Amino acid sequence: MDRRTFIASGAIAGAGTSLGAHRALAHGRTSDARPSPDGTRFTRQPRSTARIGFIGTGLRGREHLRLIALREDTKIPAICDIDDAAIAQSLKILADSGRPPADVYTGNEYAWEEMIQRDDLDGVIIATPWLWHTRMAVGVMQAGKYAGVEVSAANTLEECWDLVNTYETTGMPCMIMENVCYRRDVMAILQMVREGLFGELLHLECGYQHDLREVKFNNGRQPYGGGVEFGEKGYSEAGWRTWHSVHRNGDIYPTHGIGPVGIYLDINRGNRFTALSSVATKSRGLHKYIVDQAGPDHPNADIRFKLGDIVTSTIQTQHGETIIVKHDTNNPRPYSLGFRVQGTNGLWMDVMDRLHIEGRSPKHQWENAAPWLEKHDHPLWRRFQDRATGAGHGGMDFFVDHAFVESIKAAADTPLDAYDAAAWSAITPLSEMSIAAGGAVQAFPDFTRGRWMTRRMVFALDDSY
Repeated sequence: MDRRTFIASGAIAGAGTSLGAHRALAHGRTSDARPSPDGTRFTRQPRSTARIGFIGTGLRGREHLRLIALREDTKIPAICDIDDAAIAQSLKILADSGRPPADVYTGNEYAWEEMIQRDDLDGVIIATPWLWHTRMAVGVMQAGKYAGVEVSAANTLEECWDLVNTYETTGMPCMIMENVCYRRDVMAILQMVREGLFGELLHLECGYQHDLREVKFNNGRQPYGGGVEFGEKGYSEAGWRTWHSVHRNGDIYPTHGIGPVGIYLDINRGNRFTALSSVATKSRGLHKYIVDQAGPDHPNADIRFKLGDIVTSTIQTQHGETIIVKHDTNNPRPYSLGFRVQGTNGLWMDVMDRLHIEGRSPKHQWENAAPWLEKHDHPLWRRFQDRATGAGHGGMDFFVDHAFVESIKAAADTPLDAYDAAAWSAITPLSEMSIAAGGAVQAFPDFTRGRWMTRRMVFALDDSY
């Protein structure tokens, strides 16, 4: 069985192992937020039904909407988008699932501000262009609702601190909706890390390596169907995402890779990022794509893209591990997040579907990873694999939405929180600063203000969420 089959399969039920004391720690998750300086904090109450609103109902938002609508323990009172077609498709999803129509907020870019003041919302999922993520998440928390924010959660260090400070002040959780943390092979490797099979971790690698040229440019008529237009002439993400490549040079999309790595290394919960340095290659791929598709005389052929084709960042941690993170989206290549988990007793590399464990693997030889991944399949996947079947991205979208809903119902903090959102998203501005300074090392802010030393891990310690 190869890795892709393993990820997508809804039929594997591995033997699994007991997590012992870790399992007990996962229950009764309480707030990690600091006391508010002015004493104004929202009270959370457990409930049997989570009432979820949506800001942004494009392709990503509608997948969240579809999965939430499939649940019997949710209500969907309101949705918000400025695109009439997206609203119409969202209302159809609700009708097809036997739901009543949601109230619609539209007409201008700030219609969401009215929606989040409703008394019949417990949480709001935000799936809008990146530049709106932080301001919307802050607004949702300030309105006394759980914020579920798509990746990346922030664009600047100031926005990272806004997320943390608002969480600490209001006591309302902010969950970064990083679905790759729930990828089946990623979670099996997490089991193996926690069981010590790789020994003491030393070095990890990850990245976002994905040919996005047809996403960044589109002709406005076909979903991801070619063309070289973006901005007002672009379809879906091409309407906004490509501008980041024009104006920014850094790792503009780090969380798919760094999320799982951060969990493996207990970042913000016993460990932390301490420093980052980044370099970027020259920018060639997007210009070449325009010329190849539309010729050198097309107006977009004159655009000077700032984003280097391959951005490589090196991160150091408090406990002495190193991490390499890559961003590579502007040239032809197969998709890969490039995971590598290496410790004193062996390593796993997802691009090879291979691993090596000292004393268990043939000396100096790779092994097929699939039998190991099946044996150490995470309890969450064994319990919910049937419900995850058919969910987006090989089923992992189910788990991120499930965690958001279950956290609301339990009145608990979310397993991925504001501190994670800030630390993972901070790679973007720090990498920009480092590249602009010739690769100079940048100190990594401690968004927990020292509390990483005492905070405990809660992510996926049992089979609940």
